Amino acid sequence: MEYRKLPKGGENIGVIGLGNSSLGPAGEREIEEIVTLAVEQGVNYFDMAAGDAVPFPAYGRAVAGCRDKVYFQVHFGADYRSGQYGWTLRLEDIKRSVDWQLKNLRTDYIDFGFIHCIDEEADWRKFMDGGVLDYILSLKKAGVIRRIGLSSHTPAVVQKVLDTGILDMLMFSINPAYDYRQGEYAIGEVDERMTLYRRCEAEGVGISVMKAFSGGQLLDARTSPFGQALTEYQCIQYALDKPGVLTVLPGIRSKEDLIRILGFFSASPEEKDYAVIGSFAPKDAAGVCVYCNHCQPCPAGLDVGLINKYYDLSRAGDALAKDHYDNLEKKAADCIACGHCDSRCPFQVEQVRRMAEIRTYFGA
Repeated sequence: MEYRKLPKGGENIGVIGLGNSSLGPAGEREIEEIVTLAVEQGVNYFDMAAGDAVPFPAYGRAVAGCRDKVYFQVHFGADYRSGQYGWTLRLEDIKRSVDWQLKNLRTDYIDFGFIHCIDEEADWRKFMDGGVLDYILSLKKAGVIRRIGLSSHTPAVVQKVLDTGILDMLMFSINPAYDYRQGEYAIGEVDERMTLYRRCEAEGVGISVMKAFSGGQLLDARTSPFGQALTEYQCIQYALDKPGVLTVLPGIRSKEDLIRILGFFSASPEEKDYAVIGSFAPKDAAGVCVYCNHCQPCPAGLDVGLINKYYDLSRAGDALAKDHYDNLEKKAADCIACGHCDSRCPFQVEQVRRMAEIRTYFGA
């Protein structure tokens, strides 16, 4: 497992966690085995927005002896008391549902208390006006909630919640389809979504990624909006390369799924290379560096993707990005303008010109 640190708080979070939207049909016994194996393999971040109530008691048993080693995303607005998933904005229902979740997870605290599935501005207003946000803030003050998060598919709504300054974590749907306006939750233009990711990183808000495979559609050429299949490893790497992302939360159905997903860490760079998306990305994505590093290796030894990322983050207001750039061994000024990166970039970024621009911006 590899880990990334939450800027606000410092928790080390595994870059692959687990989603539970499809795990219920496996049954409690197998779920308990899956969670136990996941923890043994270093997985420590679990999203509890489940498709039904089945996973909760299984999780409670599986982590009983290692609760301090795992992090739960518990959703305020997801209701499982009927046995199936339900969505609610009613404060009393949310209180009862959260109590039910804590009881079944066998815990008395919540690592990440999430404002659940707010995709419309009207829902955000109801969440505030109905007292749910005040309830979450009171639980954080009391130490029951350690960090506050939001799950959403809508960049404009996320921006409004970010403006409040309360968020430590965002759960957002990141994959090539949604980023390039393909699919049910493809909300926001290419630049709008990238701006959101950069703002999260600039403000120290971590991102946990849902729907990395677009509900499985990207994994099959027959259902892919691009007419071409991607692999799980390509989708995971694509999400991990986005600014602000700490962890990707694939939804699994079995122990075999878990073992295959964790094979990501032993996969070759070629198996993770998603540069093929440059061949079917929309025209307005051309010229935008997505930090994929398909242009590597640089003859002059530059980490082209990282240089671009620090430049973009600095321009987005990240005060630390310049310090990170200054600490690079090779900087834009070391570019020898050989054109190797220009010829290999699947997104037609003119990196030689951009290196000159970055050199002028940072002065090195």
